[in-house]
Order: sequence, then structure tokens, then C-alpha cells
Amino acid sequence: MAESNVKKLAATLIDAVTDKDPLVQEQLCNSLCYLGESKTEETLNACDEYLRQHEKLAYPYRVIILKAMEMIVKNNIDELDGRTAKIVIILASNEMTRSKELILDWQQAASSVLVAVGKRFINKVMEEVLTKFQPGILPHYFVMQTFANLSITNVFGMVPFLNSILSTMLPMLNLARQDQMKSVFCFALQHFSDSILEYLANLDQAPDPTVRKDTFSTEIFSAYDVLFNHWLQSREGKLRLAVVEALGPMSHLLPNEKLEEQLPKLIPGIIALYKKHAETFYVSKSLGQILEASVNMGSRTLEVQVDMLLAALHPQICAPVDSLNPLVIKNHNEVLRCFTILACSFPDRLLAFLLPKLENNNERIRVGTLHIMRQVINSASAQMEIKKPFILSSMKFPLLDTNNKVKRAVVQVISAMAHHGYLEQPGGEMMIEYILRQCALPPEPVLKKQFPENEDFLASDSVRTISINTLYLISTTVDRMNDVLWPYLLEFLIPVQFTNALTPLCKSLMHLAMKRQEEGENSFLIQYDSNVNLPSPFALTTRLLIVSSHPYLGEGRGAASLRLLNVLHLNIHPLLGQRWQKTIPPLVNYLEEHNEETLSQKEWEEKLLMFLRDTLMVVSDNTWICQLSLEMCKQLNCYNGTPLEKNFLYKCIGTTLGATSNKEIVRKHLQELLETARYQEEAEREGLACGFGICAISHLDDTLIKLEDFVKSDIFRKSVGIFNIFKDRSDTEVDKVKSTLILCYGQVAMHAPQELVLARIESDILRNVFQYFNTKDVTLKLCLIRSICMISQAMCKSVPSSPFVFSQKAELVAQMMEFIRAEPIDFLKTAIRKRAMIACTYLSTLEPPLEDLDKAELVHSCLHSVLALPSDAGITSSCQQTLYFDTMTALMDLLTSLLLRNLTPQGLQNMFEHLTPWIKSPKGHERERALGLSAYLLRYFLEHLNVIAIVPFHNLGLLVGIFSPRCADSLPSLRHDALDCVYSLLYIQLFYEGFAQDYQDEVAEKLLSLKDSLNDPDVTVLFHTCYSIAQIIGKRLPPDQFISLLLTAFEGLKDPDVNCARAATVIINCLLKERGAVLLEKVPEIVGLIHGKLCEVKDEHVAKAIQQSVYLLASQHRTAVVASLLASPLPFDSHTCYLWRALATEPTLTSQVLELLLDKMNKDVPFTENKSFLLSSTYDRVATVIPLAATCALYEIMSAPESGAAVLGLYPELFVTLLLRVSCTVGVQLPRNLQAKERKGASSRLAPRNLEPCSCAVETLQAMLFRGGSGEVITYVGLDGGWELMKTSEGHEEGVTLLARAMAKHSGPKLPLIVKTLIPVLSSVYEIQRITTTAYFAELLSSNVVNDLILLESLLENTMGRQKDVCTNVRRLVLRGLANIATGSPDKVRKHGSQLLTAMINGLDDKDDPHNLMALEAMLGLSRLLDLVEEWDVRSILLHITIRIRPFFDNERDEFRSSSVNLFGHLNKFCHGNCEDVFFEQIINGLAGLLLHLQDPKPPVVSACKFALRMCGPNMGCEELTALFEKQLHDGRGLHFGEFMNDTSKYLMQNFPDTLGRLINTNLFYFKSCWEDIRAAAPMFIGFLVLHADKVACEQVDLKQLISALQLLLKDPAPTVRIKAAETLGRLVKFA
Repeated sequence: MAESNVKKLAATLIDAVTDKDPLVQEQLCNSLCYLGESKTEETLNACDEYLRQHEKLAYPYRVIILKAMEMIVKNNIDELDGRTAKIVIILASNEMTRSKELILDWQQAASSVLVAVGKRFINKVMEEVLTKFQPGILPHYFVMQTFANLSITNVFGMVPFLNSILSTMLPMLNLARQDQMKSVFCFALQHFSDSILEYLANLDQAPDPTVRKDTFSTEIFSAYDVLFNHWLQSREGKLRLAVVEALGPMSHLLPNEKLEEQLPKLIPGIIALYKKHAETFYVSKSLGQILEASVNMGSRTLEVQVDMLLAALHPQICAPVDSLNPLVIKNHNEVLRCFTILACSFPDRLLAFLLPKLENNNERIRVGTLHIMRQVINSASAQMEIKKPFILSSMKFPLLDTNNKVKRAVVQVISAMAHHGYLEQPGGEMMIEYILRQCALPPEPVLKKQFPENEDFLASDSVRTISINTLYLISTTVDRMNDVLWPYLLEFLIPVQFTNALTPLCKSLMHLAMKRQEEGENSFLIQYDSNVNLPSPFALTTRLLIVSSHPYLGEGRGAASLRLLNVLHLNIHPLLGQRWQKTIPPLVNYLEEHNEETLSQKEWEEKLLMFLRDTLMVVSDNTWICQLSLEMCKQLNCYNGTPLEKNFLYKCIGTTLGATSNKEIVRKHLQELLETARYQEEAEREGLACGFGICAISHLDDTLIKLEDFVKSDIFRKSVGIFNIFKDRSDTEVDKVKSTLILCYGQVAMHAPQELVLARIESDILRNVFQYFNTKDVTLKLCLIRSICMISQAMCKSVPSSPFVFSQKAELVAQMMEFIRAEPIDFLKTAIRKRAMIACTYLSTLEPPLEDLDKAELVHSCLHSVLALPSDAGITSSCQQTLYFDTMTALMDLLTSLLLRNLTPQGLQNMFEHLTPWIKSPKGHERERALGLSAYLLRYFLEHLNVIAIVPFHNLGLLVGIFSPRCADSLPSLRHDALDCVYSLLYIQLFYEGFAQDYQDEVAEKLLSLKDSLNDPDVTVLFHTCYSIAQIIGKRLPPDQFISLLLTAFEGLKDPDVNCARAATVIINCLLKERGAVLLEKVPEIVGLIHGKLCEVKDEHVAKAIQQSVYLLASQHRTAVVASLLASPLPFDSHTCYLWRALATEPTLTSQVLELLLDKMNKDVPFTENKSFLLSSTYDRVATVIPLAATCALYEIMSAPESGAAVLGLYPELFVTLLLRVSCTVGVQLPRNLQAKERKGASSRLAPRNLEPCSCAVETLQAMLFRGGSGEVITYVGLDGGWELMKTSEGHEEGVTLLARAMAKHSGPKLPLIVKTLIPVLSSVYEIQRITTTAYFAELLSSNVVNDLILLESLLENTMGRQKDVCTNVRRLVLRGLANIATGSPDKVRKHGSQLLTAMINGLDDKDDPHNLMALEAMLGLSRLLDLVEEWDVRSILLHITIRIRPFFDNERDEFRSSSVNLFGHLNKFCHGNCEDVFFEQIINGLAGLLLHLQDPKPPVVSACKFALRMCGPNMGCEELTALFEKQLHDGRGLHFGEFMNDTSKYLMQNFPDTLGRLINTNLFYFKSCWEDIRAAAPMFIGFLVLHADKVACEQVDLKQLISALQLLLKDPAPTVRIKAAETLGRLVKFA
């Protein structure tokens, strides 16, 4: 019986192999293998039988079965008996040779089976396969391939057969006509040879240690003869390659004399193939094996072949290597191996061949030769030892090569040389220098990286990278190089051409120096006398310090240079060690804390100069300092290509000269600096001037003398003078020299000691500067202005220490103004404006003060020069943007400087006389600049004001009138500045009134809180803010300033900016508020007139003023005003809306108006029902006009913030009325006349508010809630989309539920009156109102707030009273409300338990419920109530509920599945005592469904199943299952379903083996499930159950039925299902 079961299972699986899905095929194969693991012989026999019986089965499917057999054999080879092995061998042999044509997949699969069996049963396999290998008859292709593969997989078993096979095979070689057959013979000979060689290499483990190479030599040579002399000549390339692959290993087995004899033919024959094949790897590999065999046997004829070999192999190395092609890379390596073999045997011949190639014109030949040289140096070091000088001398030409690929190869060769002692030989230094030259190549530009096709450039970057790595490698890891590199590498620090190599050079030197320090001081100290080419300590110090000035260049050479400098301290000066240990590390740390973007260049240079000054102070040796300054001057020309570093060098020279006491040296060097400077370079001019300035700190007189001499030189007269270098300079060059001279004077003044500078300024400095003012050269102008700035600064710093009157002040200011006026006002190009204003700022602080006319002219000129610039000021770059901001800052500083000298109301007014035209400019950018300046000036005035006596601020009204309308400027960016101006003016007034400087006025401070409102895009908010500003101004404005302010504000009505004109009207209206207004007698006429005026007026401030009139009118005639406004056409236009909002000003009036509108809404019907067209049988609901108009009016009134108090007073009435209005307008249409208006309004640009009845009601309800202090309710409902849901028929209930939940959470105290008002509506004639009210009450019952407010009993009683409502939705909502008590008042559930359960059971059994919605609500409710009711109340209905809900487990709707399963989980809590056995049966009946629905496509169902299973676990009496469910089935935790089902099945079968049949039958039901994942899970569950069931339990299973079902499942359209079915079939081996 067992045998037939295995056959049946195997047959079922094999029958399904025709499946088209590859994954299913793979699983079928795996299942067969699984079956074979347990029943190897039976499964193999079944496969054998199936293949024999199905001769016509297509070969792709036969391949699957054969692959399964191969896997079974491989995995169970030790259990396989000889009889079955024989059957498999015969089958595989027949399958392999059935077709004489080659069908690779099929025959390869059969061959693989034979090879797998042959690992253990080699004799049986050979016995069978040899029958297919008869003398004189060409064998099948795969017979030979099988022999070949067997020889590799079972060397010791196969070699004994090879003599016989070779003997039979040799005659067949001549019979082979087809290339495929010849190829397989070659393949076999290759593997036979490899097998024999492996056998001979492991004779100590071989079964027959007497086997020798000679045993096979004769046959191999015979085969060789055919292959080499005949087949190698074939035109078929694949055959030639097969021959070549075979000849390589065969050469090791040839008799020595035969190999010697054949070499003259063999090697040329192999080499000739290089020209015939693109893929040369196999040729090279074979050639390498042949050479190896020849060398091993000491061939004498090989020497004759060397030249030919070299000539053939060399081009292979020179050919380009495709890194993406593995065969090309392998070929390259094989050819290098050939060169290694030749180098070890014929080193002289090899070098004689290679070295001349280094001079070849072809780049590839040079690169290839260098690759070979590197290989030879590394792999044949012993043979090359005496050749080192010769090899080094031959590298001269490659060192001169400019090709980047050659360079890279040269560097690699040098690296190899370093490791093998070449660089210690004479001539090694030039190799090191070469490496450093490559390190100094320029880094790759970023733009070039975008063009990878530029191979030469990429190679350039690669050369530099590999050179840097090589330098560091040989200096840190090759110990023998230490003496070669130290101190030789120091020679490369100074030359400019090695600048790019400084970072790696410094790192290497630092490593070498540290090694020397470890060896001792004597080893580390440099003997400069014996190393004349080494740079001096002064040269090293200068170089390393200067390159550190731009520390992030060259991959961070600053830190590397400083670290090296620190290490070299003993070789610089003996006193510097301890000091530099403290000063250099902080500098390096500073660099590491910053990057190129964050580093302040100015601060960094100052740190370096401080380091230099500190170093000079520690040395304190005048001779040493003079030597250092001399070296610095010498190095100046080295930095002509790097002007920024040269700039810093000048500063260092100035610092060093300042530290020396030798005045002769100082004068000499200053003279040289002036003579040799390159004045056309801006950075050099700046550096030279800074150097002079720094030097002047210690040598002021000497510096001024040298500058004076320079001024007197003939250069400035363009004739030949004492400075021959200047004789041919052009006017432009002369101007550059003048610019430098002027900067020098400025820097000298700036740096000179304060106690000395004032005496020199007018006599020695300005006298020489003034003569150059008459110029048009921009550079000279800038230098003049900068110099004046520095001179002025110097005077300002020195003035406090001594009284000083600057007689030339007015003249200099006038000159600066001329420069400013000369600048174009259509763009900002130069810094002349900025620097001239800065100069004026400094000058203005000096005595004597400027005349009023001069000051006014200065302010006017500067304002016009800056404020009149275009909006973009010609700015096209970040540098120009910075220039613009700096220019504005300079203007601010100048104005504040002038204001400070007249800090009075009059001084303020004088300043704003110039600014006012710009403040009112029609150009926005001019207003923006002027207001920014104004705000800054007023803040400055306020901060610096010092009121000694109480005086009137006589122009306050005028100034406030200028700025207050600008709070509404059309440019939002201006409003804050305007408000700041008003704020500052009010505080200035307060200070003039006598308040203290630190006084904070509560009223004025409110202005700051209005800033955010000024940014509001809503103009209503903006002008309301202006109104508030006007109120604040009104409270703090003195009476005598009122008229002035009004007049100025009226002037503001003509402001070109419309917003500012409107703001002026708001301010006027506020100031006139207390003057009263005249009321009109006839209300309808007045309302109509007001409306008409509003339509005519374009400006909003007029509308705001008229609103006040409406308010006054309505306070006396509210009924008439409301009636008149309600009669306005719908939708209300904007003017009508303004009028409605005016009625919200005063709470009492607002309450009365709201009551009138509520009365209008409640008394009229909400809609009428009309036929959509004459013959229609359906009715459309159409909204009535008066309630609709009243709803819109309520919205407008409650939109006004002032209506809040009135809304609170009528909160319950408003809420209930508007909620019912929402419910009655769901699906209600507008009247036709209004529909047309609505469409017209929607298409217009400025559409009025949406008039759709329900949307209108919802918006009004939201406005009411917001104004009633329930803003949180609006937000809460809106977060879940409740407001949109409320508008739709489908979502109305949910929207009302969300509203009730929000009210309970955020507005609980308001609920009692709302509930009281809503209870009568439960009996409303309108069904929708009953639904809305019931939904609202149902949700309230879920909140504990109803308990706190003593509403529970009332709500429960009234809700239960609607159980018999004719409307199903009302009855359903009643069940929901009763269930909600479990959440809101859980402590009350027991009291009403029986009533609640009865209601739920009635819901389950409701007959008038075709869609089971009542049942769904009842199940949800029961799940919530069960934990809270008395246990005995549940037990009586437990079984009834279980049976009633079971069909819903597999319902098509996921909410039914999740709720029923969830309820089932809760019912588990009540199955104790008498119910236990009965309920256990219910658990078993539902268990399979619960487990399978863990794969349900809906997450809520999965979550419910997890919960139910956790609840079922304890009631099943199995601790393992309980623990498993508790551990694995938690929400949010990922579940590995397969592992979980495996564990579950194991515990089920261990504890409940009797349930196997029932569980399998239940799973069979799910084979037809509509969900793919569940259909796949069901057979998997069965498979696991069977896997863990014992033999006795398996008797419960109808195997025939199960296999039949699985067979049907194998035809399922879903591949995943078929895969699981196949997997389960494999597990059914348990029944076998």
C-alpha cells in the first residue's frame, strides 16, 4: 500500500510538470526531491517508470524530472542501493542517447544524473556507458562529455578506466567528421589530462600508487598528433580553441623527448592562433602550460623559440584591457605568467627584448612594456638582482614621456623598484623626483569630470592619485627607503613646480622625520654643510608658513605644512621646540574645526601673523631675523603665479621687518619692495600696502621717508628717473603705482602708533595723497577713498587722547561727494559709493562740524545716489549683492552719524525732509529703501536720545501722518518698517514728556503684537490692523498734534499707492469715531441708499465708514433693517455682506438680530418637493428662499469677531437649528432662478460665497461654533473630513457622529441644553432629522461626559424608545448607541445588561434587514458589551450567538468577517463550566478558518483573527498553542506565516490528533476560496498537519480525496496556489 501511495504522489507531481510557470516547475521539482529524501528508491523508480511510460513527453518536461532525479541522487547518494542505481543509470543512459541529434538541455540533464550516480557507483556507470562506447563506432556526444565530467568529479575512480577509454577513443579520432564531435573529444582529453595530473599529484591518497605518467604518455601523444597536426588546422574557431585548451594540460603528459621534439612546431602553432582568435585567453593559458612543461623538463630547444615567443606575447600585453570583460583580464594575467616563466629562465634575452621597446613611438607598446617590467621586477627578483643598474639606466626615456598612461605605468614600475631595492642604486633619485613631479600635476578640474570620454585627462588625474599613494606607501612601509628619502625629499619643498605635491610631500616627510626622531637626535638633525642642495631653515620656515595661508588648497596643505614645521623645529632653531609644541597644534585644530566655506581668511591670516610674531620674539636674534627677512624677499618672485599667497608674504615681510632693530636692513628691504612690486596685480598692491603698514608699527619714520622718496621719483612724471624699472610704464601702469602708494599711506596711518600718527597726517600723509584726487581711474579712486577711510579712522582713534581740529575736513567731504555724484545711478558696479560714504562717516565725527548747507547737500547726494538705483541695481552675482548691502549699510552709518550731531526734533525733521519724497515714491523699491532707512534712523534716534528737560515734540503729528498709512503699503515688506517708525515716534514723544528711557508703555507695546497681522494677505485683516494702529496713535497723540495728523492723513489720500490711500481713510475714520453720526428716518430707503453708495465707491475705507452708519441705524430699527437686508437678492453681494457684518458690532443688538433670523428659519419649511419635469414620477427637493437667506445672513454676522458674546448667549438654539438645517439640506437643490445665478457667479472672476444649501448650512454651523468658543470642535471634525461627510447622503451619519464626539470632548458643558432642545426632534416628521438626532445621541452615549452631566438615563430612555422606528437606519443607530454605553458608561452596563443584550439579539435576528446591516451593528455591539455584562446573562445565549455569527467568517465583505471573528474571540471568555465542551467543538469548527484568514487581504480581518486565536488558546487546553498564539499573534508584530503554521500544526497534532480529519476537510472547503492567498494557505496548512501527524492519525485522512483535491489545485490560475499545492503533495510522503 505504501509503495502505491508514493507512486501516486510522485505521479501526481510528475503529471504537473507541464505547468508553464517556472516557479511552479521549480516547486514541483523540489517536492519530488522532498519525496525522494524519505523514499529515495520509490521516488526514483516512479520517475523512471513515468519517463518510460511517457515516451512522447516533450523534452523540456523530461529535463525537470531528470533534474529532480539528479538532486535526489546527489543528496542521498549514500542511501542509494545498487539495484536502484542501476535502474537510474540505465534510464539516464537511454535518455542521454535516445536522440542522435544534440538537444543540449535534455541530454545534459541525463548526463548530470550519470555523473551524480558516478560519484559512488562509478563502476556501474562505466559499465553502462561503456556499452555506448564501442570500438570503431563514433560515440554519442554526451557519452564523451559524461566521461570528461566523471574524470573531474571522481578522479580516483575514473583514472583506472582512462587507459582503456583512451585506447578505444584514439582510433575514433580519425572517424570524427563533425566539429561538435571533435570538440567533445578535445574536451574529454583536456579533462582526462587534468584528472591524471591531479591523480599523480596526490599519489599518496590514490588507490593505485603505482600509476605513472608513462602509463598514459603514448596514448596522449597519439591523441596529440591528431589534435595538433590535423584538427588545429580547422577553419572552425571553436574547434581550434577546444584543441588549444586540451593541448595545454596534455603537454605535461607527453614523453619528454616527444615534447622536446614537438616544441619547434608546437609553440609556433599555438602562437599562430593569436592572429585567428579575438578571445585569446585559452591560447595564452595553454601556451603558459606548455612553457611550464618545457621548463620543468629542462628543454634545450625552448631557447631557440624565445624571440618568437616574446614577439608574440608582447602585443598581447600592449593590447587595451577591457575591465568589464573577465576573459580579457584573465588573458592579460596568463600572458604575464608566461613572461614570468621566461624571465626566470632567460633574463638577459628578455631584457634585451624589452628595454628598447621603452623608446618606441607607439604609446601602447611603451605602456605594455612597462607592465611587463613591473611583473618581472616583482616575480623574478633573484634573476634581476644583478640587472638593477642596467634597468635603472633604461628608464631615462620613459621618465621623459608625457603620455599620461605611460606615466601611470612608470609610477607602478617605480613602486615595484622601491620594494626590491632599485632606488638605493645610483640613479634612484631621479625616480623619486619623477614621482614627485607626478604628485605635482594639477588636480582634475570639476568640469572635466563630466567628460569621461577624455581618457587622457582621466589618466592625468589617475597618475597624480597613484603617484601620491606610491609616495606615501614607499615612505611609510618600505623601511629600506628611509635613508634614501631623508632628508632628500626636503629639496622639493621650495621649488614652485612642486607646489601641488606639497600635501603628500609634507605627510611623507613628517612620517620620515618622526622615524628619525625615534632613532635619536643625531639621526634627526640635518647636516646642512654636507647637503648643500637642501633648503635653509629660513627657506623652509618661509615656504611652509606662506603655503599655510590658504590652508585648504592642495587637499589641505595648510595643516600638513604646519605639522611638518612643528616636527622640524630642531632643524629650524633650537629654541622653538617647546614654543611650537604649544602654538602649532591649536592652529591645526582650528583648521580641522572649519572648512573652506566657514574659515575666515582674515582671522586665519591674523593667527599666522601672530604665530610669526611669537616665533620672532622667542628667537630674539637680530641676525636670524634679518636672514629670515632676506629669505622672504628672495621668495617673492616665486609667488608671482599665486597673488593671494604673495599678498600674505608681503604681510610676513612687514611683520619680520617690524621685529628687527636694524634700520638699514628695513630701509633696504622697503626700497627693494617698492622697486620690484608688480603693481598691475591688485592682491600684490594690497599686500605691499599691508606690509608697509605693519612695518610702520615699529618703523614709522623710516616707512614715511621711503614713501616720500618714492613720491619724488621721476616715475610720476613719466620720464627716465632713478628707477630704471619704471621708465617705459604707460599712464595706466602709473595709476596703479599711484594707487599702491596711496594705499600704503592709508595702511601706515591705520597701523602707526596712535600717539605719533596725528602729527604726521596733514604734514606727511595727506600732503602726498591730495595731489592725486583729480583722476578718472576707478582703481585710483577706490584706493584714494580707502586711504581716506583709513586715515580718518586713525584720526578718530587718536582724537580721544588729544584735542584735534581737522582743517581739511570740508575739502575731503566735498571731494567724496564729487566721487559719489560721478557714479551712474542706473547700476551699481563699483564700491566707490560705499567707500566714499564710509569716508564721510568717519570725517563727520571730526571737528569742525559741517555747515548746514554742506550737510544737506551731502545727505541729498548720498540718498539720490543709492535710493535711485533700479530695483535690481544691475546685480547679477552674489558679489554684487553683497556690494549692494554694504552700500546701504554705509548710507545708514553716514545718516546716523550726521543725526547724532543734531539729535533734536528739528534735526529729525531736517533728515526726513530729504527722505519724505522717497517714502512716497511711486516706485516700490525706492519706498522700501527709504522706509528701511527711516526705521533705522528713528530707532537710532530713540536709542541715543537723552532728554534733559521736558520739551514739545512739535512735529510728531506730521511724522506719524507720513508713516502710519504706509503700514498698509502694497509691498508687504515695507509694513513692518512703517510700524516700527510709528512705534519709535510714540516712544520719542513719551521720552519728551518726561518718561524714563527704560519705560515701557502698555499702549505703545501693542503695536508690536500687530506685526503678524500686517502680513495677512486678507485686506480686511490688514485694514483692521491699521484701525488698531490708529486707535493706539489716538490714545497717545497730544491734543495739539491732532489737527496736524489729520491734515497729513488727508494728504495721504493722494498717495500713489492705493493701499496707503485706503489706510489713510481707516485712520481718519477711527479718529472721527467719537464725533457721532446722523440717523436717517426711513430704514428701507436708507438701507438701499447705503447699498447704492457702496456699489459706487471703489475704495474700501469708504465702505468701512458707511458700516458705522448701518450699525447706528439697526440699533434703533433692527426689525426693519433685518427685513430690508433679507430682501436683498441672493447670493448676497459683497456690499450686502458688509452691511450684515455691521450688525455684529454690539452684543445686545447682535443677539436680537440672531433671534429674528432663527425665527425666520424655524417658521418656514426647509424645502419643497417639486417634479423635476412635468411627466417625471420623482420629486426633487428645492430649498425655500427665506431660510436660505437667513442662513447666509447668520454666516455673515457670526463671521464678525464682535458677535461672540451674542452667539454664546444663544448657543443651544443656534447649534440645534443649524444642525437640523444641515440635515434638511442634504441633497436639496437651489431654486432654478438661483441656480442660474450660482452658475454665473462660479464662472466670474470674483465669485460670491457658495450658495449650495447644504454647504452654506455647514459653513454657517462652523462659523457659529468658532464664534461660540468651540474652535477645537471645528478642527477635530475637519481632521477626519467630517464636514465634507456631513454634506453627503452616504457620509452624513459619520459626519454627525464626528461632530457629537467633538462636542463631547471639547464643549461638554454646553450639552445639557443641546440635548434638551434635540429630544423633541426624535419624533420629527422628517426622517432625516430623526436619523441625525439618533446618530448624535448614539455618539454622545460613547462619552463619559453624559454621566458627569447626568444625561445618561434620559439619553438611554429616549434612544431605546426608537427601537421600533420604521426607518432601518434609525434602528441601526439605536443599536450603535446602546453599544456605545460600554465606552461612555461601562459601570452602568451591568444595570441594563439584559435590556442591552436583548436589543442586540433582536438586531441579529432582525428580519427586515436584507443587507444584514443590523446584524453587523449587533455583532460590533456585542463585542463591546460582553466584557461588562453579567456572565449568566451571556451563557444562555452563547451557543445561539456562536451559531448565528459563524457564517459571517467567510462573508465577502471584510467588515462582516472582522466583526464576526472579533465577537467570536470575545465569546471565548464565557465558555467555562457547562459550556466548555460545547464551545470547544465550536473552536475546532472555526479554527481552520481563523488560521487561514490570517492571510486575508484586509488588515482588520487579520487583526481580528489574531485576537480570536489568542482568546481561543486557553480554552483549547494546550499550553504550547496558548504560548505560541500569545507570542506571535500581536497587532503590529510581523508574522512569518509559514513558520507559524508549522508550529501550530505541530502542537495541534501533538495534542489533538483526532482533529486531523476535520481540519483537513475544513481546509478542502477553502480550496475554492475567492482569495488567492487563502487558497494558497489551505494546502500549506494541510501539508504541515500531515508533516506532524503520526501514522495513527493519518488513518483519518481520505488520501484519495485529498490527492484529487490537490490535483485540481495544481490547475489553479494563480501560480502561488499551484506552488503550495505542489509543496503539500511532497509532504504527503507521510502516508507512504
